[in-house]
Amino acid sequence: MSVQHFIHDLLIVGGGINGAGIARDAAGQGVSVLLVEQGDLAGATSSASSKLIHGGLRYLEYREFRLVREALREREVLLRIAPHLVWPLRFILPHDAAQRPAWMIRLGLFLYDHLGGREKLPGSRGVNLRTAPEGAILRPEFVRGFEYADCWADDARLVVANALDARAHGADIRVRTALVSAKRAEGLWEAKIARAGQAPETVRARALVNATGPWATALFERFEGAKTRYRLALVQGSHIAVPRLYEGDQAYILQNPDKRIVFLLPFLGAFTIIGTTDTPYAGDPSAAAITPGETEYLIAAANRFLRKPIAQADIKWSYSGVRPLYDDGSINASAMTRDYAFDIDAPEGAAPLLTIYGGKLTTYRKLAQHALRKILPRLGREPKKWTSGAPLPGGDIPGADFAAFRRALGEEFPFLPPALAQRYARLYGTRARQMLNGARAPADLGEAVGADLYEREIAFLRETEWATTADDVLWRRTKVGLVLSPEQRVNVSKMMGGRTIVPA
Repeated sequence: MSVQHFIHDLLIVGGGINGAGIARDAAGQGVSVLLVEQGDLAGATSSASSKLIHGGLRYLEYREFRLVREALREREVLLRIAPHLVWPLRFILPHDAAQRPAWMIRLGLFLYDHLGGREKLPGSRGVNLRTAPEGAILRPEFVRGFEYADCWADDARLVVANALDARAHGADIRVRTALVSAKRAEGLWEAKIARAGQAPETVRARALVNATGPWATALFERFEGAKTRYRLALVQGSHIAVPRLYEGDQAYILQNPDKRIVFLLPFLGAFTIIGTTDTPYAGDPSAAAITPGETEYLIAAANRFLRKPIAQADIKWSYSGVRPLYDDGSINASAMTRDYAFDIDAPEGAAPLLTIYGGKLTTYRKLAQHALRKILPRLGREPKKWTSGAPLPGGDIPGADFAAFRRALGEEFPFLPPALAQRYARLYGTRARQMLNGARAPADLGEAVGADLYEREIAFLRETEWATTADDVLWRRTKVGLVLSPEQRVNVSKMMGGRTIVPA
C-alpha cells in the first residue's frame, strides 16, 4: 500500500453535482482538492433527475420560500455561466378545479414571478387551452391553463463541466476510486483509497467532505470515530420515456389527486419524459430501478390529461434515482424538504468532517458556497465568492447567446449535418472546437457508430472527460444510447476497449 506524502486541503468523497460543485469552488480559491468517486461522475442520482433547473413551484405550498428564492435566482446564474447546458423551457399547467383552485395557482405564479429577481425569463400568463396549440394533446375538459418559465438542464454534463473546471484550477479528480476507510491522525485525515483493480493508497487531507448523496449516512461506517446528528430519507424518483407525444418545445406540469405533480418533458427531439415519482426507498441506492407500481402511476397520471392515452408498450426507456432528502420528520415524502443541511464533526483540535444532507440540482452552486463557508474557516482560510461570474467550461459564449454560437459553429465546420452541429454545440459549447480541431470532412471524425456518434467524439470523452465505459459515453456524457441499436452499443463498448484512461 503506497502512502502519499502530499497533504491536500480537502478530500471530497462523491462525484455527483454537490461534490463536483464544491471541488470547483474550492479549487478556484487556491484550495488543494482531491475528489474521489467510486463509480463515474454523475453515476447515480445526479444523472437520474428530471433534468430541470427550477424554483420548485409546488414547494411554495410548503412555505419553502428561502429555498424557492434561492433556486429562482440560480436559474439566472446558470443561464449565464452555462448557456449550452441550461436553457429556458415553457411549462403549461392545465387547470384541474378538483385539485388546486385557480386563485391559489395565480397567487403561486405571482410569487414565482417576483421572488427571485427574474431577468431573462418571461413572466407567467393564462392560456385558453381550447384555442391554443398547446391544448391539442389534452382532453377536452381541460379548457383553462397557465404558462410559466423554468429551465432545462443536461444534468450529467453539468456535473462533468464542474469537474472539468475543478481540474483546470488544480483539483485532482479520480473516478472509479473508492474510499476504503478514514481516520484522524496528527491533526489530519488519513484515508485509504482504492482505484478499481489497483492496490490501496493512503492520502492525507486537512478536512474531509462527505458528498456521497444517498450513501452519506452509510459512509460513516468507514470513518473511524466520527458521528453525525442527522438522518437521511431515501426517496426513489423514476421516469419513463415514450415517443414524442406532441409538437412544440413546451413541457407540461400535471396536477394529480394525491397532490403531487408529474411532468411531461420534451427530450432529444424524439421523446417525451414522464416523471417523477416519490417512493420511499431502502437498500443499495445503486440498485434503484423502476417498479411496476411506479410505471402504472406515471401512465395513469399522464392519461388523466392526454387526449390520446399511452400504454406500457409505448415505453422506450426508464430510469430511476435515489434522492437523499434531509429527514425533517415529514411523513409524506412529497412534503419532505428539498433544502439542504450540513453536519460538521470536528472535535477540539481534530480535522473536520463535513457531511451534506439533501440538496437539489438547481441550487448546487449555492450549496457549494455554503459548504465552503462552513469548512474553510476551520482551515484558516477566508471563503471567497467567484463562481457566479465565471463561465463553466464550454460556456464562454459571447453574451451567453447560444443561437449565435450555434450558427458560428456550423459556419466553421460546414460539413457537419445541422443536427450533429446542434448536438455538439449543446453538449460541449465552445469545447466543441477543441474536439473538432483539424476536422475538414466527415471522414476526419473517424468510424461512424450510428446516431451521429463517431470515433473522434468517443476518444474525446475518453481522453478529456474521465469516460471509461460504454455506459459513461452512451448514457451520461451523451444520451445517444437511447437511439442506438443493441449491436451499436456493443460496438461502442469494443471501441472503449475496457481501458481506464486518466485525463491529463
